[in-house]
Amino acid sequence: MAFIKYSLIRGVLFLAFFLIAYMALNFTPLTAALIAALCAFVVSFFFLRKQRDGATAIVAKTFAPNATTSQSAGAMADADAEDALIDENPDIWIDADRKSGTATLDKPAGAEPA
Repeated sequence: MAFIKYSLIRGVLFLAFFLIAYMALNFTPLTAALIAALCAFVVSFFFLRKQRDGATAIVAKTFAPNATTSQSAGAMADADAEDALIDENPDIWIDADRKSGTATLDKPAGAEPA
């Protein structure tokens, strides 16, 4: 139901913006459609987050009911590589969750120098 509701709201927004651009502002049909699509997207992006999240949940549940992660294949490969490095070298500590975007290789506190 959330998907239908969100789709109907987006459709009504598109139609309203199209009619305004086409009839009131006298744009060509193609230009009015492009303007309407852009305006409907912007309005729905900023004001319909709750409905969008509900629709997304319905689509995800329908098409991927057994999905276990939302990470990409590249992110999963990176995580596997980090896990393998830590398993092979227990004396190395990896801080890849830093906000600066740079990972550091440090020894944990109390570790012996190499």
